[in-house]
Amino acid sequence: MSTEQGALLGPADIRELAAALGVRPTKQRGQNFVIDANTVRRIVRTAEVRPDDVVVEVGPGLGSLTLALLETAAHVTAVEIDDVLAEALPATVQARLPEKAPSFGLVHSDAMLVGELPGPAPTALVANLPYNVAVPVLLHMLDTFPTIERTLVMVQAEVADRLAAGPGSRVYGVPSVKANWYAEVKRAGSIGRNVFWPAPNVDSGLVSLVRRAEPIRTSASKREVFAVVDAAFAQRRKTLRAALSGWAGSAAAAEAALVAAGVSPQARGEALTVEEFARIAEHKEAGA
Repeated sequence: MSTEQGALLGPADIRELAAALGVRPTKQRGQNFVIDANTVRRIVRTAEVRPDDVVVEVGPGLGSLTLALLETAAHVTAVEIDDVLAEALPATVQARLPEKAPSFGLVHSDAMLVGELPGPAPTALVANLPYNVAVPVLLHMLDTFPTIERTLVMVQAEVADRLAAGPGSRVYGVPSVKANWYAEVKRAGSIGRNVFWPAPNVDSGLVSLVRRAEPIRTSASKREVFAVVDAAFAQRRKTLRAALSGWAGSAAAAEAALVAAGVSPQARGEALTVEEFARIAEHKEAGA
C-alpha cells in the first residue's frame, strides 16, 4: 500500500482480491469495479460526506468506495446482491480499516427489495450504481428512505444527463421528472473509463440529488402523479391531449384535466415541470 493510497484499494489490490475470490465482473449485473483511489476520494468529496453522516452504498463490489466512505462517515451500510462479494466485504474492511469495522454494516440483498436497513437511519446515499438498474434502484432508495438528504451516484453518462435534464431538454423524460419529485438534481462531474476494471465502453457521470426541503404541494399521491408522467412520455411525440387520453379515459377528458390544470392540451410532456404533472393528476376527473 502506498502512503497516498492508504487503506484504499488500487488496481493491483482489486485484481488480487478478485482472483482470490474467483470473481469476474459480469455484464449481467453491470459490474465495473473502480480501481483508482483518487476517484473514490473525489466521489466522497463531491458527495460532501460529513463525519456525522450515515451513508448507504448500493453495489459496493470489492469495496473501493466503501473504504473511502468509511474514512469520513460515521457509519456505512452496504447493500450487495452478489453472494461472493457480500461474504468477502466485511473481511476487506476488517483487514484495511480495522478501527472502522464496527461502523460498517452489510445487507446481503437485491437493493430493489430492501425495505429497511439495520442501525441508524441513513442520511446520505453514495454509490457506483450498476448501470442496468441505476434509475429504478435510485428511485426506490429515495422513496423507501426519506431520511436520505443527499445523494451522489455514479451512473452511465447518458443516464446522468437524463436524470439532471430540465423541461425542454431533448433528454428530459420519466427519470428526470421522477427524480425531481424527490430532489433538486444536477450533474456533478464526469468520470473517465480508465478508472474502472473492466473499462466500460461508455463514459460515466456523477449526479447530485439534494432532497427537497418541502415535498411538492399537491393533493395527488405520488402514484397518481407518476401515472401521468408515465402516460405522457409513453408517446412523447404526441400532444398531451392525445398522450393522456388512455390515462384520462378519453381525449376530451384529458383535455378537460389539462385545461383545469392550466396546461395547454397541445403541449408535450417534455415541456412540463413535475409541479405541472402534479396539477394534472389532481384534475383527472375534471372531464369525467
